[in-house]
Order: sequence, then structure tokens, then C-alpha cells
Amino acid sequence: MKRYMVIERVRPGCWDAVYLRCNAEGRLLPEGLNYLNSWTNRERNICYQLMETSVPELFEPWFSRWSDLVEFEVTPLD
Repeated sequence: MKRYMVIERVRPGCWDAVYLRCNAEGRLLPEGLNYLNSWTNRERNICYQLMETSVPELFEPWFSRWSDLVEFEVTPLD
């Protein structure tokens, strides 16, 4: 498994919608894409997520489920 840092930039005015969707539906991760940890900045417009997968192509379906609220950047760590 390889680790990745995902930076989520929440679209203006969408923080509450992200929070509500996550609480109602979970992270909406495809099987094989594993959440390890996350934290936000003080302004609550950027979320950093540490993720793990052996199939990096799984990021695209996950990103598409949130693209109306969030812009993503992914960087391999290992």
C-alpha cells in the first residue's frame, strides 16, 4: 500500500454542505481506498487527508462524488 496526502479545498460557502454530506453518507470512499487521518486549517476551508491505497485510480471516483463541493490535489508520499 502506498500513502497519499490529499488536499481538499472547499468551494466558497460549501463547508456546511461538506459536513452535512459526510455525516449523512460517510466519506463515500470506493473499496480499496483507505482513510488514515485528517485535519483542517483554522479557516475551515482546507482539509488535509492522509490516505492509503494500492490502486491510485480509485481517487477519481471518490473525487467525482465530491467535486460539486471540493477541489482536490493528491500527492504520493512513499
